[in-house]
Amino acid sequence: MRADVDVLVIGAGQAGLAVSHGLTQARIDHVVLEQGRSGRSWDGRWDSFRLVTPNHTILLPGGAYRGEDPDGYLTRTQIADHLRAYAASFGAPLAEQTPVTSLRRDDDGFVAETPVGGIRARRVVVCTGAYQREHRPAFLEQFERHVPVVGATDYRAPDRLPAGRVLVVGGGQSGCQIAEELSSSGREVMLAASRAPALPRRVAGRDIVDWLIDLGFFTHRLADMPSPAVRVASNPLAVGSDDRHDLNLQTLGAMGVQLLGHVLGTESGRVVAADDLAQSVQVGADAYRQVCAGIARLCAEQGAAAPNLPDAPTSVPDAAEPPQLADLGVVVNACGYRPAYEWIEIPGIVDEMGFPVQENGSAADQAGLWFVGVPWMRTRGSPLLLGVGEDANLVVDRLSAE
Repeated sequence: MRADVDVLVIGAGQAGLAVSHGLTQARIDHVVLEQGRSGRSWDGRWDSFRLVTPNHTILLPGGAYRGEDPDGYLTRTQIADHLRAYAASFGAPLAEQTPVTSLRRDDDGFVAETPVGGIRARRVVVCTGAYQREHRPAFLEQFERHVPVVGATDYRAPDRLPAGRVLVVGGGQSGCQIAEELSSSGREVMLAASRAPALPRRVAGRDIVDWLIDLGFFTHRLADMPSPAVRVASNPLAVGSDDRHDLNLQTLGAMGVQLLGHVLGTESGRVVAADDLAQSVQVGADAYRQVCAGIARLCAEQGAAAPNLPDAPTSVPDAAEPPQLADLGVVVNACGYRPAYEWIEIPGIVDEMGFPVQENGSAADQAGLWFVGVPWMRTRGSPLLLGVGEDANLVVDRLSAE
């Protein structure tokens, strides 16, 4: 097959740009297709969104953070601007506003279809983000018959939601951050909790992310986890704020957020919630204790005195009465995300959970097809700004050797 390009990179977020940087350094002919602008996924977050990892952990190859606030947390606009400046710094061969609608094999290469025609490539690196589709539980169809439902990807700010009481469904990192913002703005908020890990924001004057790096948290591999389902588990509860405060079910309850167990559906016009708020608190507290115990062990191994470790938040707030649907003004769905690779028209490319079947980025039984930015591609840090660069360099090295 005569190829239009040697390597086609699909997606211009942190993964795609890190791959492009490596290919540019290696002088490998390539093009990067992006359905919007580079860094588009960050533009789509809510207005007040900020990273929960410190700025100094942005470790893209040739694009590490070099600003004046290494311990702060970039806003969504600053993240997108950083990525666009990164792309410009090495002249990334970008084709923006060019979505790929399908990818298929053709002879000894691939063809990517776009609205402006097909592009043929000898090799392809798919970098379409950690998760592509908002997860919508089936019970939301019942809600939508009675009350507006807004997805976390569509949420922007408290004053842009319909008036009235807000029910946030999904108590992971995004859901808790949104519930906190809504409550701070004066909105009446209910949160259906999830079994998410809780963490202290800082210990002994250091950000918890720095402690986690030292503990090897981001180098954990999927094979070492109890179940592959960890790929869709809730991220630890945290918020990137100037005052470095903790975020957990107890802090939300203290500010007036009404807490429920996880939502099961509706019955007779009322929300039905499980009686499991205490279990969600327990999961958070267990994770909190485990991290603090890990910090104590690390200090002991280094011959240093353990710092003053905070106590885990164990108090169980009183569960609120599940509301009538008629008493709600809006529901915010924050139930996480799932992968979406249906546009890749190659059989067997994903597993039973919809994630690419790959090893170190190389698609199983599909020579020439690669993935970067996939959750747990190699480690827990694979899709993150602190870890994606290492994975990108590994894939570029393999591409250079072919």
